[in-house]
Amino acid sequence: MKKLATLLKAPSFTSKDASNCGVSSATLAHYVKRGELERVGHGIYRGMHAPKVEDFRWEDLIDAVRRARGGVVCLISALALYDLTEEIPRQYWIAIRNETVHRTSAATRVVRMRNLTLGQTTMKMGKVTIPIFDRERTIVDSFRYLPIEVAIKALRMAFAKHGKERIDPEKIVKYAKALRVKIEPYILAVTT
Repeated sequence: MKKLATLLKAPSFTSKDASNCGVSSATLAHYVKRGELERVGHGIYRGMHAPKVEDFRWEDLIDAVRRARGGVVCLISALALYDLTEEIPRQYWIAIRNETVHRTSAATRVVRMRNLTLGQTTMKMGKVTIPIFDRERTIVDSFRYLPIEVAIKALRMAFAKHGKERIDPEKIVKYAKALRVKIEPYILAVTT
């Protein structure tokens, strides 16, 4: 258990994290049987006394994004985190690379994308940092993958924000051009 000491302080950790600390999967299974570790999902573990995420609504999202190798929070989940939708996410939307193999889960909606670096940033949730697309990339992706009504509403809500939560129209146009999305008419309609 000494090798796992730092990982046990985290809300969750992966079997790869444990392996990097010199702990085998057999050892993890042993501690799960003893009731000292909880297996949250495939390759995801949590110490029985690990701190919980402050906003428990997103604890499962953190586990979902950790399960998806190289995954990034996107679309409805990102819109909800940025408060740009009135929809309640029924699934956790995670973007992964086209070639990535991922186990399906009823709680996770996987979206395969070619470009995961454009607009990728991070968000702190309690003591955990998760990868997420920024507001502008999330809006552009909404026009690519979601019903047009949801995308327009998100765009309208984004332009209604003030201060640092307000989106950058130039960045949206730049992202839209890079991702080949015609968004300019919608920006004009929402801003005039």
